[in-house]
Amino acid sequence: MSEIGRPLTVPALQAMKSRGEKIAALTAYDACFASVMDAAGVDMILVGDSLGMVIQGHESTLPVTLEQVIYHAASVRRGAAGPLLVVDLPFMTYASIQQAQESAARLVREAGAQMVKLEGGRHRVDVVRALAVQDIPVCAHLGLLPQSIHRLGAYKVQGRDDRSAQRLLEEAILLQDAGASLLVLECVPALLANEITAALAIPTIGIGAGPGCDGQVLVSYDMLGLTPRCPTFCRNFLEEAAGIGEAFSLYVRAVREQRFPASEHSY
Repeated sequence: MSEIGRPLTVPALQAMKSRGEKIAALTAYDACFASVMDAAGVDMILVGDSLGMVIQGHESTLPVTLEQVIYHAASVRRGAAGPLLVVDLPFMTYASIQQAQESAARLVREAGAQMVKLEGGRHRVDVVRALAVQDIPVCAHLGLLPQSIHRLGAYKVQGRDDRSAQRLLEEAILLQDAGASLLVLECVPALLANEITAALAIPTIGIGAGPGCDGQVLVSYDMLGLTPRCPTFCRNFLEEAAGIGEAFSLYVRAVREQRFPASEHSY
């Protein structure tokens, strides 16, 4: 658990998994929201390329650029000192090892990122290994991959059949062995997320992946009920709160006490 004003570290997340303590994460894109999350005790802030949809109004995350992510992540860093700062590598900014290293270095150097996140499985192993060798912590991402929307055709649950479930489990282990420090599982069945979490030494963070992951992350605009169509795996915490700060605090407590996600938020 993070202490307000004390920066959370990558080893601290690992220790939370070892203790069985759930990790509470949210997305942020500006200093104001980041500061309120810090005060609420959020462990990890993700500056996601989801900003393309919730901030910029695009239909996907694909138009987001590295410069835009750096701008938003630097703003978040100025607003919050406590939570671990994880920043997305946008679409086509890590297509090669050299490009990935250069992009990740900019996120660390210019935005204050403590960890970078990238999407994909087996074909990303070499990139993950190359970043880890340079002591850049990596958060991998499996399941629904928003940057692959044109290939997938729709935002839908992944890993429902035995073959695809086995592939996700194998890829999770490969990414861990390549040096990933964290794994986001998005929109996968809860039983599969449980199996992957049990098989890994590194923490898993779920979004639409059931309660068995080591932590949870939500897009802040979704959990505040600000987006027109809230995903079925989400819950509007602002409905229960007097304000945004209390909504963030309620979310952190619900994750810690394993009251969120419930069965209605899982597949």
